[in-house]
Amino acid sequence: MKAMEYHNPVLLKETVDGLNIIEDGVYVDVTFGGGGHSKEILNRLGKNGKLIAFDQDQDALLNTIDDSRFTLINENFRYVKRFLRFYGVKAVDGILADFGVSSHQFDVPKRGFSIRFEADLDMRMNQQEILSAYTVINEYDEQQLRQVFWQYGELRNAPALAKTIVLNREEDDIITTEQLKNVLKKHLPAYKENKILAQIYQAIRIEVNQEIEVLKEFLLQTPDLLKTGGRISFISYHSLEDRLVKRFIRNGMFEGEPEKDMFGNFTVPLKKIGKLIIPTQEEIKINNRARSAKLRIAEKI
Repeated sequence: MKAMEYHNPVLLKETVDGLNIIEDGVYVDVTFGGGGHSKEILNRLGKNGKLIAFDQDQDALLNTIDDSRFTLINENFRYVKRFLRFYGVKAVDGILADFGVSSHQFDVPKRGFSIRFEADLDMRMNQQEILSAYTVINEYDEQQLRQVFWQYGELRNAPALAKTIVLNREEDDIITTEQLKNVLKKHLPAYKENKILAQIYQAIRIEVNQEIEVLKEFLLQTPDLLKTGGRISFISYHSLEDRLVKRFIRNGMFEGEPEKDMFGNFTVPLKKIGKLIIPTQEEIKINNRARSAKLRIAEKI
């Protein structure tokens, strides 16, 4: 089968530069997708270097790279430590993580990720999973829906959205993205319909794929996986992800503050490298997906 069509990788040079590649090092790309970042890492590795990539989406397997230095694992990156151990890898020189939905997933109508197409309510990154957007919309109670829209979509009218969905599904199941839009029509003023729909879709997608839990589990594993001086490049696309990444780099935890010693100092496993990096206007023109991308780079102390 031929490879899937994917758009240009976001912040390609900056992200791979941030890893400070060692020619014979071992690297991990936990979000393989179309393989753009992985190809660039391989270009910079020597013959003894090694790259292990992860992607839970079956479609991504069609983009596998024919290179003896490369291994692609069809799994969620929340299990990164477990699978690296299985492959005999205990520590790596760098990790690349490009969070969010791939452009391919947005562009295939039947996956249900995009507000542009009518499709069944799905939004699963791993199509083997049971929980889908249909389940969330038709089986979550009003309180659960309210929580999803408020927490993951940051929607002020979350209670009204949840109530409307629950009332409408009493008559019949809400099966497609178009039906969901029609149900919520009164909450979608024309001047900002797309913005609100994008927030609603984001909230459902995050819930379906447990994106925040997965991100936290992944971040907690990174200090143990990196060698001292090893680097990690994180690309996030919305504030929920970026806040978690920023806080973890700074504090080594997601809530509260780390314990201080008697002199008021505390130790954390990572230190930030450089400042926040965002795409240039030129890159955004070429690849619109890049418009909300934020790159943070950290190093194991």
